[in-house]
Formats: sequence, structure tokens, C-alpha cells
Amino acid sequence: MLTERSTRVVAAVKLHRHIARRRSRRFLAEGAHLVEAASRRGLIRDVFVTESAAQRHAVLLDAQDAPVHLVTERAAKALSDTVTPAGLVAVCEMAASTLDDVLAAAPRLVAVAVEISEPGNAGTLIRIADAMGAAAVVLAGHSVDPYNSKCLRASAGSIFSIPVTAAPDAAAAVASLKTAGLQVMATTLDGELSLDDVDLANRTAWLFGPESHGLSAEVAQLAHHRVQIPMPGGAQSLNVAAAAAICLYQSARALR
Repeated sequence: MLTERSTRVVAAVKLHRHIARRRSRRFLAEGAHLVEAASRRGLIRDVFVTESAAQRHAVLLDAQDAPVHLVTERAAKALSDTVTPAGLVAVCEMAASTLDDVLAAAPRLVAVAVEISEPGNAGTLIRIADAMGAAAVVLAGHSVDPYNSKCLRASAGSIFSIPVTAAPDAAAAVASLKTAGLQVMATTLDGELSLDDVDLANRTAWLFGPESHGLSAEVAQLAHHRVQIPMPGGAQSLNVAAAAAICLYQSARALR
């Protein structure tokens, strides 16, 4: 017969699957850095830790209000999706945030990732947006689940610091951004404006597309302007994280 702890482990392991995360509105955060960041937001519902990891992270575990369960190395491996399990995994509740919530706060800077399927790029973009003081990240269209473990790790904890919301209908999301009074800028290789010439002192939402083919023409046309990043060197394009870093930095600088 399964014990209560074993039952909780089995339920937590299912959160490796997107459908289980979506249905339960919960996800797994592995490692001290992510667990600590989730703890600061009050999102942790269960903690699983091996004996050795419990000794290393005693201070962090003592600060938890959620139940802490001691598990075997075998269970910790099942809860992990890394080559070398950290031995510390938390079940976290997803923060409730919608695009309407974001816009109700009159944001000055928003990053919109459109059809971004690579979790590492999405997580890095979230981290950059957080660092540049953006109010939120919107994952529009068929973008990656931000609570994918690779995306979480790439965000380096920033997913707990900045609202991240999904908007399956990219066109509707752009329309909402416009209605809220943000100027919408689309990053494209054939933009009619150079980033050097754009007035970024106004409230701005940036649209970033996948590096494989960029924003679709249909989505880019919905923006107020299509903007290209000047590249005097030999490279013909940038990945989405690099483009986001440049554009969001320029916006943050102008808004300061």
C-alpha cells in the first residue's frame, strides 16, 4: 500500500507532463535557487528532499511553511529531469496572471514572445525582461509552456519575479496592447525603421518571433512599426534572446 508520502511523490512525478501541469495548475521547481525563489512568492505546496540535500539546505528547509518530505535517492531521480538530480524539488502553484491583469496596471514595457517553441530561448527572454524592468512577458500563439523544466532553469528564477502570461491568440493580444495605449514594435529583418531611429520614451510592447523564421508577416503587420536592429558586422540575424536583450535595453534606457 502506498503511503501518503509515496502518493504525493507519484502525483508530483506526473507534473513532468504538460497536460498534468495545465490541469493541476502546478509545476516542479528543482534546485535550491528555484525553490528559494518560489518560496519568496509563497507558491510552494510540497517539498521533497533527500537526506544529503536536507543537510546542505537546512536553512532553506527550516523557512518553509509547506510540508517537507524526506525521499530516497531513487525517488529524487524520478522527480528530476536532469542528469545529476539536485535532491531538492518543490511542487509549486502557478501564479495567477492574465494579460488583462498586466494591462490593468498600465505597464510601461512589455515583452511579447510569439510562437517561441524553444524552452531555453523563452526562459532566457524571461530573465532578460526581468533584468530590464519589463512589467511582464506574454507568450503569444503556440509558445512553449513557461513551466517546462528547461524554461524554468533558463529563467534563473526570474519567472517568479515577473508576471508571465499566455495569450494563445496573438492577434487579439496585440489588439489588447494597442487598446491599453502601448506602442507595439515588431522586430523584423526588413523593418521600415532602424532601432536607432525609434522613439522609445513612450510605453512600449516589443514583439519577438522565433529565430528560425521570425515573426509571421500577419503578426508583424499588426504592430505600429516594424523595427530592424542595425548589424554592421557579418552576421545576418540574431537569436530571439539576443534581439530581446538589445531592444529591451534600449527601451529601458529611454524610459529612465
